[in-house]
Amino acid sequence: MAEILALVEARLRTALGEPDARAAITFLGTDRIEVLRFIDADAGLVRYATLGMSAQPMADPTAVLADPVKGPRAELVLSVRAGRADTDKVLRPLAVLAATPQVEGVVVAPGASLDVGEPLWPDATFSSVLVAEPGGLVEDLELDAPMDPVRFLPLLPMTPNEAAWKRVHGAKALEERWLANGTDLRDPLRGSVNLD
Repeated sequence: MAEILALVEARLRTALGEPDARAAITFLGTDRIEVLRFIDADAGLVRYATLGMSAQPMADPTAVLADPVKGPRAELVLSVRAGRADTDKVLRPLAVLAATPQVEGVVVAPGASLDVGEPLWPDATFSSVLVAEPGGLVEDLELDAPMDPVRFLPLLPMTPNEAAWKRVHGAKALEERWLANGTDLRDPLRGSVNLD
């Protein structure tokens, strides 16, 4: 487990640079989850990445026994515009989302919605995120067979209206709506996209 997390952290550092802060949270009955913060001054972005979610493979909730080796592994990455909101308060909600596979026995995959039931940061209009496709910002980390690679899943904050619309129309339709409207998904202060 420690060896996998060391490889994951090395991959994050290669892709995002040196983290300038980190926080660790442990929930009862789960492994420790860390959240690393990376500042991309050139792009004006702050990126938060979880570290610990990939230590164990995610198990199919219908399986009688969880396989300790095989199964999907992932970490979560959130990118927001720097200096527009107190987004550092997202550390605990991100850790909660990263612990979801251990706590609730779910497999987090692209297209899924994850909800923390409270604003992601103070005064945020978002309490949930859409899990996007990996591979853009941080490449998958291949592990020795028979282990699955670690995928770095981007998170896209959703307003309650967007989350409700996504439940009806699907993730692809919501992403197309965002694209058609030129929505800045990294803006921590943005409102809901036009859903009419």
